[in-house]
Amino acid sequence: MLQESLQGMVERLLSEVRDFYNERLVSLAVFGSFGRGTPSFDSDIDFLIIVRDLPTGRMKRIREFEAIEKNLSSMITALHEKGIHTSLSPVIKSPEEALKGSPLFLDMVEDAKILFDPEGFFAGVLARLRNRLQDLGSRRVRLGNAWYWVLKPDIKAGEVFEL
Repeated sequence: MLQESLQGMVERLLSEVRDFYNERLVSLAVFGSFGRGTPSFDSDIDFLIIVRDLPTGRMKRIREFEAIEKNLSSMITALHEKGIHTSLSPVIKSPEEALKGSPLFLDMVEDAKILFDPEGFFAGVLARLRNRLQDLGSRRVRLGNAWYWVLKPDIKAGEVFEL
């Protein structure tokens, strides 16, 4: 029931995001517990939206996204009534920002589910990062309920490297 309910929410999210951003939408991916397939009854839905021609500043982008969230509010309320206390956690980036990379993308290399990416833009970003991590010998390590990355196991004191 949980997985199916949240999957329905994600499908509706994809539809609303596509309708709202239209031709500006480049990519949409879910990550975190939903991307790993391990959500719980209080998991948020973490997702990345890559959009062209975004307003400058995080708050302006969130205000723009509020129209989508408003359209999803009845579905979120219905989930709450079923005991599924989820919320939406968007990360909104321009293509230029996505090309610069983000520490957030590290876990996405393994856990992201790309829902919309018709030109392969974000798949390419993740593939380049995945290749770089492999070249460095990087590995993701689980410690309790958290993950961390050993980015360059053979690093020497004072050495500088880029992802």
